[in-house]
Amino acid sequence: MALRSDWSARNCSMARGLDVLGDPWGMLVLREIFFGNGRFDAIKARLGAADSVLTKRLAALVDSGLLTRRPYDDGGRTRQEYVLTAKGEDALPVLNAVVLWAEKHLPAPSEQAHMFVIHSGCGARTSSADTCTACGERLTADNTSWHSLTRTLEPVALATSLPATSPQASQNGTAA
Repeated sequence: MALRSDWSARNCSMARGLDVLGDPWGMLVLREIFFGNGRFDAIKARLGAADSVLTKRLAALVDSGLLTRRPYDDGGRTRQEYVLTAKGEDALPVLNAVVLWAEKHLPAPSEQAHMFVIHSGCGARTSSADTCTACGERLTADNTSWHSLTRTLEPVALATSLPATSPQASQNGTAA
C-alpha cells in the first residue's frame, strides 16, 4: 500500500504480507466486505471513516488484487460495489487470527463487544484461524460465519468471491 513505506520487494514474506494486510483501516474494510457490506456508503457507515481514508484503502485493496469492483443499479444509476477476489478470500485466516487473538488477550469494553469464528458445517465456535477445532475441517469463506454480538443475534455467513448471479452472493450483499 502506498500509504507508508513500500515493503513489497523485501526479502521477508512477513514484510511483503504486511505491505498489503498491515493497515488497520484496510483490515477493517476487509471485515466489512466479508460481512457482505461492499457498498461505499455501507462501509463508511460501519467504520465511521472519512471519504478520503476509505477511498484510499479501497483503491489499495483493489490494486493489491484482494477486491474488485462490480457494477450494481441503485435505482436509476449504475454504481460500483466492492467484492472479494479469490486472493481476498484467502486472507480470511489472517482476519480470523486477529479476532481470535483479540478475544483471547484483550479485554472487551462491554459484554456485547465480542466476535466469534463459527464453522457453519458443524455449528461449532472455533479457536483456530484456519481449521475447525471441533471437527477438523478447513475453514473457508464458504463454510465460516462470524458472530459479532454488536451486529446480530445470530452468526453471519461470510461473503465469498462467487459471481453476482449466485444465490449466496446475493444474500451476503446486504448483510448489516
